[in-house]
Amino acid sequence: MHCIGIDLAWGDRAHTGVAVLDDGGRLELVTGATDDASIARALAPYAERDVVVAIDAPIVVTNATGARAAERALGADFARFDAGAHPTNTGRPEFAEGSRASRLVAALDLTVTLDPQTSRRAIEVYPHAASIALFRLGRTLKYKNKPGRSLVAMRGELLRLTQLLESLADATPRLDLHTAAWSDLVAGIAGATRKADLQRAEDQVDAVLCAYVARLAALDPQSLATYGDDASGVVVTPRLPADHQPEPRPARQPGRDRIVDEAVRIFREGHPRLERAAAAYVDHVRGILDEAGINYLSVTGRAKSLKSFSEKAARSRDGRPLHPEPLADIHDQIGLRVITFLRRDVAAVAELLAGEFTVLDDRDLGLETAGEGRFGYASRHLQLAVDTPGIAGDGPLTATEVQVQVRTVLQHAWAEYEHAIRYKGSIPLAHASELDRRFTLAAGLLELADEQFTAIHEQLQQDAELVEEADDTALSGRDLAAYLAGHYRDAGWSREDHYVWMAALLGELGITRVPELAAVLAEVDEAELTSRLGYRYPAAAVRRLDDALLAHFGERYAALPGNAARRELLAARLARIGTAG
Repeated sequence: MHCIGIDLAWGDRAHTGVAVLDDGGRLELVTGATDDASIARALAPYAERDVVVAIDAPIVVTNATGARAAERALGADFARFDAGAHPTNTGRPEFAEGSRASRLVAALDLTVTLDPQTSRRAIEVYPHAASIALFRLGRTLKYKNKPGRSLVAMRGELLRLTQLLESLADATPRLDLHTAAWSDLVAGIAGATRKADLQRAEDQVDAVLCAYVARLAALDPQSLATYGDDASGVVVTPRLPADHQPEPRPARQPGRDRIVDEAVRIFREGHPRLERAAAAYVDHVRGILDEAGINYLSVTGRAKSLKSFSEKAARSRDGRPLHPEPLADIHDQIGLRVITFLRRDVAAVAELLAGEFTVLDDRDLGLETAGEGRFGYASRHLQLAVDTPGIAGDGPLTATEVQVQVRTVLQHAWAEYEHAIRYKGSIPLAHASELDRRFTLAAGLLELADEQFTAIHEQLQQDAELVEEADDTALSGRDLAAYLAGHYRDAGWSREDHYVWMAALLGELGITRVPELAAVLAEVDEAELTSRLGYRYPAAAVRRLDDALLAHFGERYAALPGNAARRELLAARLARIGTAG
């Protein structure tokens, strides 16, 4: 069954938005249309069989004056949220000879009903009311073009609606907007420079919301409320939570739109450079961690999207802007995330980065949460500045700053899921306390699991035996890992691929068996080497071996083909060691 949303213009040739969801909730079509014939052509491939069509336009209009019963009843619930419906009657020219929506329903061979037994049906919906109920908004989002509304404010509100719709990926039933058409639509909103561009886009975004209400009608009709009656017209919308109240009206901010608009313009123009800087930061941090021998799962990064920046720059609370100077005050324009296996490696990564960058801010949110006597979000957040040539660029963008989150893989799993549910999804108030309890319980269990992983690691280090027996086979990465676990018992584990890489370097030196390696390391004064290098972090096993080989073989080791990409780095390290080979 397809679920279709139509944000139908009252005028016969005005712009209309059309959206289609497939049986799994995935967006198959989002487009614009004008007259009824173009709407019918767009829907032809999807409306041939079972279908629910949600139309944002009056279908049944029989009253000669005033408002329909449906509009009065809906207004009693939603007008306080600025979501009352416009009155319709046959005295208006658009409805004097029947409604456009009723003609479209007839052309598509649909029946106006909520009856789930009817395989081809249409319902009348109202996106403003739907958004209030679905997302528990305190007031409607002001993305419609009305007097006194600026392009900046409208764009920010429409982008917020797109984010709320995307959050329904975690809802039941789900909405899947991971399509190229949706991405293009959102990008067009973020880059819109005219109100007319926004108006065409908001028709299509509203159509997607309508299509989701159609999906609710198909799969969860109990979640919907109806206003009016069959004879005079029925409006269907998600049920308004009984405890939901409107928020105070925001105060006006003279000149604010000009500031935001200028910030968005500068951000848009500089975004390609910001993307290049983000990629350079990722490579730089990976290089730092690899050089240190830190065992990590991943380093990822991104430049903040134009959509996200535009929406965030326009945010306010109690009538005051959250970011008075958006370019200076939004600090996550470049964001990196380092995921480690063990909690102790989080501290090691933070200490290592602090030695390479200027630390502007350092928050251990796990400690903050624990200090409040509870379990919850745990992550190390660093705000760093760098002067490294080739990373930071010129201009007003904060490419010289990067926000880095460091957490374990278990902390990451909790944070991602909790964020998806709590901040991107809609949690019914009746279930909020129970979900809080479950998230807290999960956080506590994962903290215990992190502790156990660390304990397992430490026990394995204590129990590791020195493996030096002869072996005729070539030294593999696994063999090397087993040997180093015993030789460097106080060192952290390295990445699996680093053991393989180091085994290849040993092969270039002609060291192919464990006893041969043991003989070389026996000649290295580990205490003196550690003292000369002055590790600022707990160096992992492969890094310790790398330094030992450099100390023993000197220039010969640095000149190996496998070290071609890091000869300059090894030369600087060799100078610190003070060995000529």
